[in-house]
Amino acid sequence: MSAEMPLQGPVALPSRRRAVQGLLTTAATLLGGCSGNSSLLNSFTSPTPPPQSAQAPPGAAIGAGEVKAGLILPLSAAGNAGVAGQSMRNAAEMAVAEFNNPNVQLLLKDDGGTAEAARLAAQQALDEGAEIILGPLFAQSVSVVGQMARSRNIPVIAFSTDANVASAGVYLLSFLPESDVDRIVQYAGSTGKRSYAALIPDNPYGTVVEAAFKQAVARRNGQIVALERYPHDKAALAGPIRTVAQAAARADALFIPDGGDSVPDVAQGLMTAGLNMKKIQLLGTGLWDDSRISANPALDGGWYAAPDGAGYRGFAERYRARFKQEPTRTATLAYDAVALIAALVKTQGTQRFSTAVLTNPSGFTGIDGLFRFKADGTNERGLAVLKVTPSGSQILAPPPKSFGGSGI
Repeated sequence: MSAEMPLQGPVALPSRRRAVQGLLTTAATLLGGCSGNSSLLNSFTSPTPPPQSAQAPPGAAIGAGEVKAGLILPLSAAGNAGVAGQSMRNAAEMAVAEFNNPNVQLLLKDDGGTAEAARLAAQQALDEGAEIILGPLFAQSVSVVGQMARSRNIPVIAFSTDANVASAGVYLLSFLPESDVDRIVQYAGSTGKRSYAALIPDNPYGTVVEAAFKQAVARRNGQIVALERYPHDKAALAGPIRTVAQAAARADALFIPDGGDSVPDVAQGLMTAGLNMKKIQLLGTGLWDDSRISANPALDGGWYAAPDGAGYRGFAERYRARFKQEPTRTATLAYDAVALIAALVKTQGTQRFSTAVLTNPSGFTGIDGLFRFKADGTNERGLAVLKVTPSGSQILAPPPKSFGGSGI
C-alpha cells in the first residue's frame, strides 16, 4: 500500500490513480458538488453553523512526523458538507498510512463550514507550527484562510472549485470546469470540428463554462454559430432549445455542459425541435459521468472530458476495505494533497513547499491523474476523453502522460 511511482518532475506520489470527476451531490452549484460527477464551481453551499464548537480539539492530529501541516475540513458541518469533511479526513489518514508513515503531522482542524471558524482554525494551525495548510473546502473560507496564511508566507492547497479564490500561494487542488472545457474542445478540434453550437445552464457553473468555452474555441480558430443559456425549469427550456436547434445545421458539434438531471430533457427538447441528434457531435463536461447519460439513447456517442476512472476505482476499493463505507467524491482531493506534501517532505528538503516546487511545470500524478498548479493558484489536469455508450463510458483518448509547453 505504500508504493511510490516515479512521476512528472522531481516528485513521486503513491500510486493508485483516480476516476471520473465528480464531487458529491450538494444543494447548490458554486463549486463542485454534483451528482457523482465533475467540476462545479463552488463546492457546497455553506451549511448552517452547528451549535457545537466549530474547531477540533487543539491536540487532534494525524501522523507523528516533524513537519506540520494544517488540515482544515468541515467535519461538524450539517448535511453533505459534514459527510464530505469526514470522508476527506479518512482519506487523509489513509494517505499517511499508505505512504508508510511519512515525516508529516497533520494538524486536524474543524471549520464547521463557516469562514470565521476557518480563520480561527488557520490561526491555530499556524500558531502550532504548520508549514503549509490543506483546505478548506468552501470558497469563502479559502479567501480568509489565504489572507491569513499569506501574511505569514505560508502556502495553502485548498479544495474549492471557485477559481476566483485562487491566487499566488493559494493553490486549488480541485476539478475546475475550465480543464474539462479546454480538453473537450481541444479533442473536438483535433478531429476536424470547427463550428460549434452550445446550450449552457443559466447558473454559476454555466457562467464559468461559457467563458472557458468561448476562449477555448477562439484559441483553436473555431467559431460559435449559436449559444443560448437555459434555466433549470422545463417550461422555459423550449425557447433556447429551439434557437439552437435551428442554428445547429451549421455546426459540427453541440456543447451541453450539464449533468444527468438536465441533459436528457435538453436532448428530448432538441429532438422535438427537429434536430437530428445523430448528425451532430454532442460534447459535454465531466458532469456527463452519470448513469442517466449512458442510459439515454439520444446521447449515445457523445464525448466528454474527465479523469480516467481506474485510479478512483482502486482508491474506493481500498477506502471501503479500511472504513467499511463508500468515500465521497471529494475524498481523493484530500488523499492527493496529503500524498503530495508527504512526497515533497521526503524529496525536496527545505525547499519542499516553495513556489518553485509547488508550481513545477512538469506537475504531479495523483489518484485522479496528472495535475499541476499554475502561478495564479489554479490548476491544470490531464484528462481523458470518453465516449457515451449504453454499457457505460469508453475511453476515446487517454489522458496525456505529461504536460507539454504551457498547457496540455
